[in-house]
Amino acid sequence: MSRFLSKDFLSGLLFILFGLLALYFGQKLALGTAVRMGPGYVPRMLSFILIGLGGLICVVALVSGGEPTEKPRLRPIGIVTLGVICFGLLFERAGLLPALVVLIGIASLAGQEFKLKEVIANMVVLAVLCVVVFKVGLGMNISIIRGVW
Repeated sequence: MSRFLSKDFLSGLLFILFGLLALYFGQKLALGTAVRMGPGYVPRMLSFILIGLGGLICVVALVSGGEPTEKPRLRPIGIVTLGVICFGLLFERAGLLPALVVLIGIASLAGQEFKLKEVIANMVVLAVLCVVVFKVGLGMNISIIRGVW
């Protein structure tokens, strides 16, 4: 087995990739200083941390070997991706709550087993948590249910 195909090494590469993407997309945001942070300060620092962490994980994986990767399972990946796309399409049109319910419902089909009670419990808990965090806690201007709240 090649050390470059271990789970840890590929995870480190993914961290580096996300860090580089965040740096690329946030390059036009003003940096500011540590005392007067601009809108790009925190994303850029988090990008550097992510890149450094990814590099460290890659080095450790190369030194210690690691667990080999499995063959990617396309069905769960496709179902979760479909759920995220539906969430994005529904969020503006229907509101946070219907988009969350659809996302959780579709994403729960990706697992090995489907238990309706657990899915409904997840929907309720995550919906309440998202409303409390985003609407009440952060005061974001998002509609919970479009046209109602």
